This record gives sequence, C-alpha cells and structure tokens, in this order.
Amino acid sequence: MIIVNLDVMMAKRKISSQELAEKVGITSANLSILKTNKGKAIRFSTLDKLCEVLNCTPGDILAYEKRE
Repeated sequence: MIIVNLDVMMAKRKISSQELAEKVGITSANLSILKTNKGKAIRFSTLDKLCEVLNCTPGDILAYEKRE
C-alpha cells in the first residue's frame, strides 16, 4: 500500500494547502485527494513539481507499507 505523507512535508515546510496548490498548478480539491490518500494515481509531472516546491524527494512524500 502506498502512503502519501504530503501533509507531513507541508508541515515541515510551513506551507498551506492553498499556497502549495497554486505553486504546483493543481486544484485545492486534487491536492486534498492526494493528502488524504484517496488518490489512485499521480502524474510524474505533478510529483516533480511537488518535490520542487517542497524541496524534497519522492521518497519524502511517498512511502510503502505492506498490507496484512
């Protein structure tokens, strides 16, 4: 199972959802879907921009957790 730790990175960088959405170029609704682990996919271009804005790597945002 892929876990999205976007809220953790946002807190570390002290950036709001609205500000991040604007800088990345996605809607607040789509960002919310990502933050709550309800998304089924993410474009590499979106992931790239998230990493750029948050100054992090994909591994800082995405984690793998084995299902039991």
